[in-house]
Amino acid sequence: MSKLGRVAPRGHTVRLRFTLLYTAVFLGSAVALLALTNLLVGANDTQVAPGQTPAAQQSSLAAAQQRIHSLETQLSETQAAQSSRLLMGSLVALAVMAAVSVLLGNAVANRVLRPLRTITAATRRISAENLHERLAVPGPADEVKNLADTIDGLLERLEASFTAQRRFVANASHELRTPLATMRASVDVALAKPNPAPPQTVTLANRLRTQLDRVDRLLEGLLVLARAQHGELADRTPLSLGNLVSQALTVRAADIAAKNLTVEDSGLDKSAWTQGSLTLLSRMADNVTDNAIVHNQNSGWIRVATTADGATVRLIVETGGPILDPEHVARLGRPFQRLADRTGPGTGSGLGLSIVAAIVGAHDGRLDLHPRREGGLCVTISLPVAATPEGGAA
Repeated sequence: MSKLGRVAPRGHTVRLRFTLLYTAVFLGSAVALLALTNLLVGANDTQVAPGQTPAAQQSSLAAAQQRIHSLETQLSETQAAQSSRLLMGSLVALAVMAAVSVLLGNAVANRVLRPLRTITAATRRISAENLHERLAVPGPADEVKNLADTIDGLLERLEASFTAQRRFVANASHELRTPLATMRASVDVALAKPNPAPPQTVTLANRLRTQLDRVDRLLEGLLVLARAQHGELADRTPLSLGNLVSQALTVRAADIAAKNLTVEDSGLDKSAWTQGSLTLLSRMADNVTDNAIVHNQNSGWIRVATTADGATVRLIVETGGPILDPEHVARLGRPFQRLADRTGPGTGSGLGLSIVAAIVGAHDGRLDLHPRREGGLCVTISLPVAATPEGGAA
């Protein structure tokens, strides 16, 4: 299941830039306010110089001036002390405002970017399997609302495109079955004539049958893939993954014996239950088993196990073989992807694991493909757990 969008890298994010911008604005306002306060307080009143006085009053005036000078000295010292206290208080207030500015800037940036985080989180949840979901961001018709509506319109167009593509694949696969059946019937009629057919005709008919069988399997795979991608799960029922895989191995006992494969199924837990479509989950188990048999070396081995862990049940299928490239293995879940370095005749359609991925996605599960360090492939299917039904039989 692929996600739209990637996690934003750590570092110089928009929130950090907004925080620094708002901090600078708040702190600049505080600095300007404190500077203006100090400027107004530090301004001295203009004093008028005393004029000329008569000589008779000089003796009493000298005493008065001495008293005034003493008072002015005390006043200057008081003003100097007040200015010093005001400066220290301004520095403390500036430090406090710096911390407050950072907190306010971060809060405002967080509030401004909250709608964008909501849009990002909702967009990450939407993938090809749930394109019907929409952001539907409430609020006034602003820039954020316009962005959300634009993304909703894009999702609507993508959903219509995906739906049309899947419908075309399903319809084309269904319609092609009729000419294939006609061609197969023509070959059978040609070989069923009373007169023996020439050896060249028999050889050609056998080749045509082989190719028709291959095309028929391809069309069937496309139909199953389209159905799984549409999420048509009307026949949901509790199922045991262990029973499904055990049945798939039993049906393919002849193919396993033909390649002299060793199957280790002691880890199959029949109590690992999930809920889903019997048809699709059976096809999932069949495809995983076929993949393990076909793309395996002669005298190789297959290890299957099912586990239940909390809210998840897992099906694990491991096979031996050559060491595989992790980048190539990651593409096996896509349609028509094959690995040149895998064993097997190479006659498959390349839809096996892509069908498994679609079925798992339709059941809200997860498919993990990992190359084993010793060589070979490990397929892990995780599905939601279901309660064991009464009786405990699949």
